[in-house]
Amino acid sequence: MAHGYTSSSKILIIGSGVVGAAIADELTQRGARDVTVVDQGPLYETGGSSSHAPGFVFQINPSKAMSELAQRTLNKLDELDPGGEDNWLLKRVGGIELAYTDDQMRELKRRHGFAQAWGVASELISADGVRQLWPGVDVTDLIGALHTPTDAVVHSVRAVTAQAERAIEHGAVFHGHTQVVDLVVEDGAVTGVQVVDALTGDHQRTIAADIVVAAGGIWGPTIGKWLGKNMPMQPIEHGFGFSHPLEEFRDAANDESCNFPMIRHQGAGVYFRQQGKSLAIGAYEHKPLEVRQDQLASAAEAHAGGVQPSVHELTWEDYEPTWKEIQRVYPSVRAAGLDEARSFNGIFSFTPDGGPLLGPSNTVAGVWIAQAVWVTASAGVAQVTADWITTGHPGIDTADLDLARFDTRLLSPEFGRQKGLEAYDEVYDIRHPRAASAKLRGIRTSPFHFHQQLAGAHFVEANGWERPLWLEENRRVLEEAELTFPKIPAWDTSEFSPIAVGEAWATRNRVAMYDMTSLTRYWVAGPDASALLERLTTNKVSKKPGSVTFTLMLDAAGGILSDVTVTRVSDDEFLIGANSHRDLIHLNNHVRDGEQVSITDISPGTCCIGLWGPHARDVLSQLTDDDISHEGFGYFKAKQLYIAAVPALALRVSYVGELGWELYTTADHGARLWEELHTAGNQYGIVIGGRLAFNALRLEKGFRSYGADMTREHRPQQAGLGFAVSKVKTDYLGYEGLSEPPTTDRQMVTLTSDFLFGAPNPGSPVLGADGQLVGYTASSDFGYTVGKTITFAWLDPDHSRADTEVVIKHFNRSVPAVVASDPLYDPCGSKMRR
Repeated sequence: MAHGYTSSSKILIIGSGVVGAAIADELTQRGARDVTVVDQGPLYETGGSSSHAPGFVFQINPSKAMSELAQRTLNKLDELDPGGEDNWLLKRVGGIELAYTDDQMRELKRRHGFAQAWGVASELISADGVRQLWPGVDVTDLIGALHTPTDAVVHSVRAVTAQAERAIEHGAVFHGHTQVVDLVVEDGAVTGVQVVDALTGDHQRTIAADIVVAAGGIWGPTIGKWLGKNMPMQPIEHGFGFSHPLEEFRDAANDESCNFPMIRHQGAGVYFRQQGKSLAIGAYEHKPLEVRQDQLASAAEAHAGGVQPSVHELTWEDYEPTWKEIQRVYPSVRAAGLDEARSFNGIFSFTPDGGPLLGPSNTVAGVWIAQAVWVTASAGVAQVTADWITTGHPGIDTADLDLARFDTRLLSPEFGRQKGLEAYDEVYDIRHPRAASAKLRGIRTSPFHFHQQLAGAHFVEANGWERPLWLEENRRVLEEAELTFPKIPAWDTSEFSPIAVGEAWATRNRVAMYDMTSLTRYWVAGPDASALLERLTTNKVSKKPGSVTFTLMLDAAGGILSDVTVTRVSDDEFLIGANSHRDLIHLNNHVRDGEQVSITDISPGTCCIGLWGPHARDVLSQLTDDDISHEGFGYFKAKQLYIAAVPALALRVSYVGELGWELYTTADHGARLWEELHTAGNQYGIVIGGRLAFNALRLEKGFRSYGADMTREHRPQQAGLGFAVSKVKTDYLGYEGLSEPPTTDRQMVTLTSDFLFGAPNPGSPVLGADGQLVGYTASSDFGYTVGKTITFAWLDPDHSRADTEVVIKHFNRSVPAVVASDPLYDPCGSKMRR
């Protein structure tokens, strides 16, 4: 069970929109007996985003989790739908995405691949196919389209009503015109909420609650203040227009009729559908129009003025380009004209990465978050949230959903604002998986940033950190080593340079320095540090000081939450090499009352250099008097060294498969450490390596990466990480869960294919010889040393054996691939241990 939950727990949900009503329904379906829902607006058209949402539910998404949430939403509403033209909750009218350029068509082929991988029915169709599905669309110059026949239009207000009414049948209580003004918190835990009459501001009272779920939609930033932190979400206006009645829709049964597929025109940021006798047209092409909390009408103002707080007046100058384009694509609207009286700017929420904000609050115990959720994912999010609250397990991977994915150091108001605006701007953009954010760059830089700039680094951003993908000065290595790289498809040249080939070659043949500062580091100290870490990790970590252990952290069901390295620095001090802020939350949440242990994020004040390659020892030995021979400093060991007078913690580990160390020191010593190592390495042809080379090298070694390759949906053995699980240790979180059947029986394997076809995108479908889906891809990159493209993939067991031939669908192209034995490079690991 989740902490604090029983079936009789007093649960209060803030917000009765499409998310809050769904959560109430799901909780009562699971046996919760005391569920109260409050909303400052009237029930059930409350005035939030749900009250005007266009209801488009496209199931295809690059994220497996987001696609599953959309599928769950439609499946649930299918079950609740009474049918008929007057009461429908959803209509599976299907969706069409148009392509007018080769780039747009290529993107639709990629999206078709996601659909295949995630089990969404789809087909690529011609212009004639579009004409047959919707004759009113002008297909002149149309190259093709993607048809998803099971996508749907959801009537959001009816969806709210149906789920709320079923929740009420099972004992839930709903209060309209009841505004939450603050949380009641005692000893760090919520005990209730303060509410007032939303129309008068009077009758303040407290509603007791053991658990509070925040599903307040566009009012999320205000809720964040009650939690003592900034909620990383930005409400933004979005133009939505209606044509006057059209002749082709004259027989529509009512104003909500929708009998044709929804259409998205990504090239112009436009979507449209039939709505009764009119065409409803949404616009993403205009500039982001941010909305502050004080620009939202209060419940009293909305009631008095007969308006919805989530609706503002249409700004014609922003909407005009969309209106011009829709006249080209759907010519019959020209004569009908725009019905400006019905058109408006609707307000929706956008997060820094476009995903929802889910999970338990990290600041107030008992508070759960379900914010920035659109109709598309609403019922699915409710199921996940209800499972999470009642069982402690969300049931799906939450790495891209959990609020805790954002480092609290980044959560300034400006971060949420600028990143949210950028997310809006990119809704219909074609984005490469390596594409970097353009907003708020340079927030976090390592002490080596200046030197990387001098070397011509091409930077991208990760968790606020600037990280080089490659460095221009290394172009010389291509010439020196006479290295060539085949011509690759245009898509793969995005955020790519063949210089990475030279950096990888230099790492394998000379020596290279990698800036590892952006990786997350925690210092766990105290008499009970060892006990805490043993409870949370799969391997024995309480070894002698100076030992390094690769291990996993699991959830209670045995799913992988993170892969970490644990270095025992002294009896009571450990350095944790972690993945994200979620790991810090996980560690803190499992410290028991009375335990003497501190957990500190030391990432900001420290830095790290990865020094790897055949000449790594030759470089380091010039700068230290300590014994760094293999006999004196073995693999997976740690030592405190002085390196050119710089105090450093050296870890004999290698993520690239070559001899070397990770060298940690404080930020104030970083520049000197870098300069001394670089100078000492000149005679050996040292290079500064970037993330492209680093990623390719780790794939050659078969090293998995949490989030990119495995998630909490997977068990260690499935991911090829059984070696990180002790055969004798049993008293750790997740041990009992490992004995239960996994949610999937797929196995992670390594596939190799020819360079000619490029690197498949994560989430590309993998087919067997009979053309049937057998899995999907995870990480993929060019293996410069082995001369093949390397792809990690999750495949059905009968296709996971070495030498099995499969086909990867890459932009609808069939790429032959074969299951290979891990690792491809130096399978005995002798190069790391010499």
